[in-house]
Amino acid sequence: MSNPAVSFFSAQDGVRLAYREVGEGRPLLLLHGALGDSTLWLRDDRAATIAAHGHRVILPDFRGHGSSAKPHDAGAYPSDVLTDDALALVEHLGLAKADYDLAGYSLGARIVVRMLVRGATPRRAVVGGQGLKQVEGFGGGVARMLRRIVTATEPLEPGSPDARTAQWLQGGDMDTVALLHALDSLAATPAAQLGSVQVPTLVVMGSEDERAESVDELVAALPRARKVMVPGDHGTAVGEPAFLAAVLDFLGDGSEGEG
Repeated sequence: MSNPAVSFFSAQDGVRLAYREVGEGRPLLLLHGALGDSTLWLRDDRAATIAAHGHRVILPDFRGHGSSAKPHDAGAYPSDVLTDDALALVEHLGLAKADYDLAGYSLGARIVVRMLVRGATPRRAVVGGQGLKQVEGFGGGVARMLRRIVTATEPLEPGSPDARTAQWLQGGDMDTVALLHALDSLAATPAAQLGSVQVPTLVVMGSEDERAESVDELVAALPRARKVMVPGDHGTAVGEPAFLAAVLDFLGDGSEGEG
């Protein structure tokens, strides 16, 4: 399908942020991963498939990503600002308590968790590709890689992983400085805070994803969570038909009530 039109709204600090919408029905705020944007959900008609099941799929671009503003001033990326932005979008769209669903993959899943512990009240939530270790703030491999690229004082070694990544980022017209600031803004969520989340939550993980080592701990820490394992590693699981099937089965038809 062609890309839907981009809409904009202002964050709490006035930064201009972008989002797209696909379909009609129960709103689903669907958050993308790092080093990408909302168009990741348009690949292989993923968003269109969800929309066909009665959902109004709302696809924001995080600050520093996609069509959203990409300020280079570190002051534009205070701690947990991506969560602030997502909560501001919920308010901007007038999404009422328990009248929308919330889902994300990788970075997006981590923001889903932050929204939940900060009081967001969707009907249901989906956390994809994250274990307790990542939610608690450990890992950060993408940020470390970006920092090496951004702060390099000499040309990167040709053919090295960092050089290949830098070339890929440049080809995609991505802003490494803004991306690094965005990742540096991420806030950790101690496991003890997860006990307050009463939203039914689906945790979906690729069977070959290294993050699976702490997925059971995340499910145990969330009072109303259940787990589904699908084929694939961190990069491929989100594109597996089983991933989308698990999400749709959990969310149900968009015309359904609490169910």
